[in-house]
Amino acid sequence: MFSDLRRSFSVHKRAMVPRAYISSNDIEDNADLLQSSLGRDTSSPTWKLSLPHVLVATIVPFLFGYHLGVVNEPLETISVDLGFHGNTLQEGSVVSTCLAGAFVGCLFSGWIADEVGRRRAFQLCALPMVMGASICATAKSLTGMLLGRFLVGTGLGVGPPVASLYVTEISPAHVRGTYGSFIQIASCFGLMGALLIGIPVRSIFGWWRICFWISTIPASMLALLMTFCAESPHWLYKQGRNVEAEAVLEKLLGASQAKAVMLELSNRDRGDEANTIKLIELLCGRHSRVVFIGSTLFALQQLSGINAVFCFSSTVFRRAGVFSNLANISVGIANFIGSTIALALMDKLGRKALLLCSFFGMAVSTVLQVLATALSASNSTAFYLSVGGMLLFVLMYAVGAGPVPGLLLPEIFPSRIRAKAMAVSMAVHWVLNFFVGLLFLRLLDVMGPGPLYSTFGAFCLLAVVFVKRNVLETKGKSLQEIEIALLPQSPF
Repeated sequence: MFSDLRRSFSVHKRAMVPRAYISSNDIEDNADLLQSSLGRDTSSPTWKLSLPHVLVATIVPFLFGYHLGVVNEPLETISVDLGFHGNTLQEGSVVSTCLAGAFVGCLFSGWIADEVGRRRAFQLCALPMVMGASICATAKSLTGMLLGRFLVGTGLGVGPPVASLYVTEISPAHVRGTYGSFIQIASCFGLMGALLIGIPVRSIFGWWRICFWISTIPASMLALLMTFCAESPHWLYKQGRNVEAEAVLEKLLGASQAKAVMLELSNRDRGDEANTIKLIELLCGRHSRVVFIGSTLFALQQLSGINAVFCFSSTVFRRAGVFSNLANISVGIANFIGSTIALALMDKLGRKALLLCSFFGMAVSTVLQVLATALSASNSTAFYLSVGGMLLFVLMYAVGAGPVPGLLLPEIFPSRIRAKAMAVSMAVHWVLNFFVGLLFLRLLDVMGPGPLYSTFGAFCLLAVVFVKRNVLETKGKSLQEIEIALLPQSPF
């Protein structure tokens, strides 16, 4: 018993953060929660029970990656067929309109996830993705293409935050990082699939329309398969459906673990009955600190310029004189290798270490690209520095900056605000993603590659400093232990 008590106290101590986070009024409840953990079954629950549900949820990031890359190779052909070839702002709008739709969808994702549950939210996000992709596939003008891309974006805005929530809430703590990496790997597969499917676009007339039709298949599968998946037990508990929540936990974790988690949920939520949370509370209230950390992480992720690479790599490589099909395949391979590394290391090195290594590596890669621009275009060294720098950039992004924020934020957000706080943070992500997608080609023409890549590198270095100072390591901790560590200051 005493060894268990020492272990519980050690876990609590390791999770502690600066005093500003912790309220003296919470000490008694924390002690109760630690006391309730005595006698808990410390064996790790099997990961096999929750795996099928996680795999279905990863259809959403697969679609995210697919729609991010679906216009990469076909963009020039689309612009010719629809009559806006050569207008970089309109070409950028085909990318950015999808991101604008994602911003709109994201604003409602937290409310949808809390009101109808995680499973129904998945099914609702699939509908506009099927409709929007169908409109894109049959578009006769730029207006039709933009309408379809906007609808697809609304589905993408709802889906990824819910996927992060769902995977976090149904995963055993000891594999939660690994499962979170599945999201990045699925996104990687989606991007690679889009790039590979887009290869025949120059040789087969109208092939870009097939590229959009194909995306309706996984979206329809998502809506169907979610019917058979478990609802989030955390959401069920918040709705007062305790019996159902415990039954789902038994299905996902096993009977002994289910009872322990239910006890933790009961102790944690005592005295905090309200389920409603207002936006002002997220931005200026007790939880503003963790929301700021989450929003800033997503902002720095996008300001690194990564989605400019994913959306416009064909254009950039062609300008550098590189065969775009080979280059795109190389980008996909680099993304996959980095995602695989993250999968292996997420629950070993931890979230914070991967973030630091990732952003620093991205900054180094931008230095290589800047050096390439300083050399003559005909210089073979410039060629290898440019291509190698971009591939290293993608690889290092996939190691940490890509998968970690989507996993870390649902971990650090308390249960009461989790869905809506994710929506706020993802809204920041989509706004910056929109402007990067809209303005990248124009900035590349106006600024030139050297200054633009230097700017991206500066944001990567800023991210290293921010992560070092603000991010809490969550590896191996239960959601309840993390919530204790980040208890906000009481307003009284």
